[in-house]
Amino acid sequence: MSNRIDDGEGASALDCPVVDGQRQIQHVRPRVADVGGVRVSRVLPVRHRRIVGPWCFLDHAVPAHPEDAGGALDVGPHPHTGLQTVTWMLEGAVRHRDSLGNDEIIRPGTLNLMTAGRGIAHAEAAVPGEHRLNAVQLWIALPEAARHTQPRFDQYPDLPRWRTGNVEVTLLAGSFAGLEAPTRTFSPLVGVELASPAADRLTLPLRETFEHAVFAVTGDLDIDGQAMEPDTLAYLGRGRDQATLSFAAGSRAILIGGEPNDADFRIWWNFLGSKAEIAEAQRAWEAGDARFGAVPHAGSDRLMPPPLPWRG
Repeated sequence: MSNRIDDGEGASALDCPVVDGQRQIQHVRPRVADVGGVRVSRVLPVRHRRIVGPWCFLDHAVPAHPEDAGGALDVGPHPHTGLQTVTWMLEGAVRHRDSLGNDEIIRPGTLNLMTAGRGIAHAEAAVPGEHRLNAVQLWIALPEAARHTQPRFDQYPDLPRWRTGNVEVTLLAGSFAGLEAPTRTFSPLVGVELASPAADRLTLPLRETFEHAVFAVTGDLDIDGQAMEPDTLAYLGRGRDQATLSFAAGSRAILIGGEPNDADFRIWWNFLGSKAEIAEAQRAWEAGDARFGAVPHAGSDRLMPPPLPWRG
């Protein structure tokens, strides 16, 4: 999905303060954005929290009402560089087309990973007959050594899944609880979905060297006794070896984390890299350069970026 955020300067604090012996939690409220005609809640990047480990973007496409949803999503061809997009469908379906020739229907239960690397273009559209859309999309910042890797698109229907009490756990990416996801990633990280059809309480093991955050997708839950509202992000920082989540029936959350990313990069529109790399990519896209290729049968016009906020 398309992004129009300038990452800006400066860095967010990595460690949450300890008050009366308890490590605090930073609650990040979403801002509302429009992506291809669909309302989304965006919690990364926002002013006070730009990144969690290598995770640098998180959108939740709010479930559409049936009267609003038919064919609503239409994101025309647009480019990406320097990152990976992770699409996790909860309800409905989205059609993905890209400049490598992939034409796939994205459905619940299969993780969809697009590695942009040096450059790729893709388009996303609603699937006729699907009347609800509920999806989470995240971006992973590629480390500098992999930033210009060859682009590719992968689907992962067979992810590690297990149940702890009433909580259904799906390992989306990285390693967790002694297991490793098959997802192709380029830096130490973790991504886990936690869904609880019935009320329960679960203590998550965490790596103290990672910074972590929990996104409340739906329902009521709290972390270490602190309540969370749906569509909010709880930033846990570093230095924790565990966190306890209490789930109401029907609630769902996503845990993300990884080693703190101290690389020097910016995010502008759908590009990640240095100022010079972004300026070069933007010029190439605006000129229709072969670097990004064309998206066959996209059915919509190419999206164009706003002017760069700096001279490049």
